[in-house]
Amino acid sequence: MKPTSIQRAWRTTACVAVLTLASAPAWAAQASAQQVRELMGVFGVNRMFQQMNVQMAGMMGQQLPCVPASYWNNFLDEKGMAELTEKMIPIYQRHFSAAEIDGLLKFYRSPLGRKVVAEMPSTMAEGMQVGQQWGRERAQAMMEQLQKDGTITGEGRCPATAPAQPALGKPSK
Repeated sequence: MKPTSIQRAWRTTACVAVLTLASAPAWAAQASAQQVRELMGVFGVNRMFQQMNVQMAGMMGQQLPCVPASYWNNFLDEKGMAELTEKMIPIYQRHFSAAEIDGLLKFYRSPLGRKVVAEMPSTMAEGMQVGQQWGRERAQAMMEQLQKDGTITGEGRCPATAPAQPALGKPSK
């Protein structure tokens, strides 16, 4: 029996689908470690790590004043930054293809991309301040409402409750 035009169309569609799916991994090739390192360099990951080290050294110095500042200042040295970079590479490789990394590199090398990199620390710092203030306001409003409803006491604690009653059908001890 000769295939009908509908059957030929379905076969053609199936062949195209199989070929498309088979070649999809080639379209979404995994980014190389070098591409990711390059991207991280373009948007200043080492600079961010250094800033993180300064902040961490300050916090740890306050918590453990017996430890010399020189220890904290050198805690995240070049070797530590390289180790962290290597641990981050697979994350970028899971989330971005080689073509996407190339696009990001192109963007971050553009004038707008360089501005994003330059302004991001200030933008994030301001955003964190706004977020913290918002969080404090929301927490205060929540606590006030819970106190008003009698769910918690004026001290912000759960009120004393009577001992739990045994569940139905279970003997008490």
